[in-house]
Amino acid sequence: MPKLFEPLALRGITLKNRIAVSPMCQYSSVDGFASDWHLVHLGGRAVGGAGLIISEAAAVSPEGRISPDDLGIWKDEHLPMLQRITAFLTAQGSVPGIQLAHAGRKASTYSPWTGEGAVPESAGGWPVVGPSAVAFADNYPQPTALDEAGIRKVITDFRAAAARSLAAGFQVVELHAAHGYLLHEFLSPLSNHRTDAYGGSFENRIRLLLEVTAATREVWPENLPLIVRISATDWTEGGWNADEAVQLASILKTRGVDLIDCSTGGNVPKAPIPVGPGYQTEFAERIREEAGVMTGAVGLITTPAEAEAILANGQADLVLLAREFLREPYFPLLAAHELGAEMPWPAQYERGKPRVQAAAGQR
Repeated sequence: MPKLFEPLALRGITLKNRIAVSPMCQYSSVDGFASDWHLVHLGGRAVGGAGLIISEAAAVSPEGRISPDDLGIWKDEHLPMLQRITAFLTAQGSVPGIQLAHAGRKASTYSPWTGEGAVPESAGGWPVVGPSAVAFADNYPQPTALDEAGIRKVITDFRAAAARSLAAGFQVVELHAAHGYLLHEFLSPLSNHRTDAYGGSFENRIRLLLEVTAATREVWPENLPLIVRISATDWTEGGWNADEAVQLASILKTRGVDLIDCSTGGNVPKAPIPVGPGYQTEFAERIREEAGVMTGAVGLITTPAEAEAILANGQADLVLLAREFLREPYFPLLAAHELGAEMPWPAQYERGKPRVQAAAGQR
């Protein structure tokens, strides 16, 4: 059995394989609501056999959206469509997960195909917040530094979103502390210039993430897993780095976090990132080894052989694919065939299952 198709136990749930759909923003919501697009997008990957499917970043508050078109989970009215989606994913044997996020200083920006930079309030934008009054880039909004009340609201919003996620039928929560969004902004000294209890030292910069993690665990059942996505490095001198990422992962393990989803970058525009196949896997491997916590590898993993090698070599416990799932929703089914693993196909698709030797007239 290829490692890719071994089950993975996370607390009280077991993934049928170690292939996960990484969160991918669809920028297809109105007022945060999921739609038929999200049902088909996520549902197709469940039909394709993914063990874990994590929804795109769901904003924990309206001001936490990246764009006006982001998915949200800040009000109960969002739940019915999400419940429909999670029920379908579960029926296909996939575990539904949700990524909870606050965009911080990178909020109120245009969707990729509608524009670039800040959305003015006259066009539906809103005031943004961050750890400090430091904009991400010249064409991004100027944030207001969060005060104590604002920080308390962020924590409360994450807690409420986690409770709604449970009501919506999700079985995994991932906290988004990567890619230059709010929790990552607090981690990095490049974006966090605070002099209070949330800035300066490593212990202070990780404080908000630890408080959000604790608040989430207060309402997230003990038998369900909690994941945190981090950027393991800013790829910039003086920024958040791999040594700090290892230290943070060790602490998160003691706070009820079950797996670290290891990405990089996003907090510095035009950072010199050495992009290539599996370019972030080294961070998953190091965190897994030194922090003693399960990790997920993500980033330009595009072939079954690459995914299998990462797991077989002990570099990670889970692989997360994004763009490859956009190209091939049925990646797990086809990967099983390529690697010689037996994986059941949906009955409706069984006649399309590849055979080693198909009889004439049965193709």
